[in-house]
Amino acid sequence: MNLTEDTKQLITLIDAGVSPFHCVMEAERFLLVAGFAPLELTGRWKLQPGHGYFLPLFDSTLAAFTVGKNLTGRPSLRLEAAHTDWPCLRLKPSPEVSSERYAKLNVEVYGSPILSTWLDRPLSMAGRVSVAGARPMEPETLFVDFGEPLLTIPNLAIHMNPEANEGMKLNPQVDMLPLLAMLTDDLDKDHFFLNRLASEAGCAPKDILDYEICVYNTDSCTFCGLNGEFLSAPRLDNLTSVLACLHGVTSGMRDNGVNMILLYDNEEIGSRTKQGAFSAVTERILEKLFLALGYDRETYLNTVMDGFLLSMDVAHAIHPNHPEKCDIKNRICMGDGVVLKMSSRQSYATDASCIGAIESICRSAEIPYRKFSNRSDMRGGSTLGAISSAELSLRTVDIGVPILAMHSARELMACADQTAIDRLASEFFLV
Repeated sequence: MNLTEDTKQLITLIDAGVSPFHCVMEAERFLLVAGFAPLELTGRWKLQPGHGYFLPLFDSTLAAFTVGKNLTGRPSLRLEAAHTDWPCLRLKPSPEVSSERYAKLNVEVYGSPILSTWLDRPLSMAGRVSVAGARPMEPETLFVDFGEPLLTIPNLAIHMNPEANEGMKLNPQVDMLPLLAMLTDDLDKDHFFLNRLASEAGCAPKDILDYEICVYNTDSCTFCGLNGEFLSAPRLDNLTSVLACLHGVTSGMRDNGVNMILLYDNEEIGSRTKQGAFSAVTERILEKLFLALGYDRETYLNTVMDGFLLSMDVAHAIHPNHPEKCDIKNRICMGDGVVLKMSSRQSYATDASCIGAIESICRSAEIPYRKFSNRSDMRGGSTLGAISSAELSLRTVDIGVPILAMHSARELMACADQTAIDRLASEFFLV
């Protein structure tokens, strides 16, 4: 069993990161332990060389950075980015649904999950609740994690669906509504969820204004393989990268440099939100940082355009039963280390000189890596890299760990690959 420190920390993050909000809270805890100080987005920043800082953005995104001890002239800028969200089901307003004597919840699909993998699993819920406060424009935010398997989405028996093994199309509005309880006389048919949510949040049902609640898989992380070399777990996409970013920014700093990580929400739905990679929030954070350090706007702009971003998201490992789905040459196995993701379509940020720089770091530090490209007749996914490089106009490379069953309720990776990406994230911020 490969229970390294990297694997232990990944399991801790997966267990805690049951929603983007909880992922950010766990990242804050990690950074506080490392000695980072909190900042407010709208506050006045007083920064000291040789120190680290972090700020949560709208509860589900986080930025953290270190300031070099000896800043002289124009400092160099290095960035790393990952995302805190994952494909899942999320509750709609007034979610209580009754069917016969069953109490169900009305949900909608977030991102592009493999819906069939959510069936017949123990599921729970987590997220944030907006509660009436003293002033209308300042409601209180409470975070909840039900923490126990309250839900399940039962499959239709093969006797009632003889074609089940020939492929079944699931209707999100019909087939994906989770079962919560049996309806009884003492269960409020119209408010059974709201009442339970209020109990979890520690408030009165009438005080709840709104909520954002994710359904999540409660299955434990499990080692498998003849030598325990694989980790089967929920949310590997993209908490593997979140952990790598946290390792990177806490590993040290460059004397004349600024290192920053950006953990964005909403990558799975296109990033076009105030807390997503497509927003202006990154530029504004960077400008505030450089102004707080006493630099003028020209120096800030020059530093950003001369910066370098390492965009981290998982990659496709070759499937043992479907090798034909991969490129004829650029094929990655789990355990190959860090994947350098390349595409001439620029769905991954691809630039020979930038990739050459990351390759050089891997070679000098003896970090295993491979290059990846999709089949020419298949479109792959997109990442934060292409978005951020266009918005910030800086050099960018897309990397990640290779996994199987991407976007499943439970994914698979080689434990050794987490160590490889953690090492690269640290080296990138030190060289």
